[in-house]
Amino acid sequence: MSQKKTINESIHKTISLEKGDFFLQYGKPCIEIGMLIKGVMRGFVYDNDGNEITTHFYQEGDMIIGSYIPNTNVVMSVEALEKCEISVANYSEVMSWVNKDKNITEIVTNEFQKLNKQLQSRLVSLLNLNSVEKYTLFLREYPSLINRIPHYYIANYLGITPTQLSRARKQFIDKCK
Repeated sequence: MSQKKTINESIHKTISLEKGDFFLQYGKPCIEIGMLIKGVMRGFVYDNDGNEITTHFYQEGDMIIGSYIPNTNVVMSVEALEKCEISVANYSEVMSWVNKDKNITEIVTNEFQKLNKQLQSRLVSLLNLNSVEKYTLFLREYPSLINRIPHYYIANYLGITPTQLSRARKQFIDKCK
């Protein structure tokens, strides 16, 4: 007797990305939504001078979206920082099940709330905190990433230079002694 798949299981597939591959690219239609199963990814945008600005890090269990609205253009690129496995689904199809399937509704709601909280925290950090406070907040929000991603991405995310990050790390360590 075969077991019937749940809606949640039937609407997604698992893909693999190598380090440097893109899951989403700026300006392209946002037709897929993902849940990171394995690996680390970063979201980034380009400033007016063409410099990459890291806006987000994704780790295992995080939802990956390029826009809060399906089929609109992606607002940032998302790149694999190590080999990744992602559960991918059609964004419109997932959203069509919100309020119809309790599990999907709960997952989407919780992940949107988590993303919103992370974005608010990042904004407050960029505007109000010094480099040591930014680094401390990063460690609290992403404790498992400090040794998994290049420090220049962390510095870029924090809005400081790699030299400032090095000083902040030293001050943080001295403070913890």
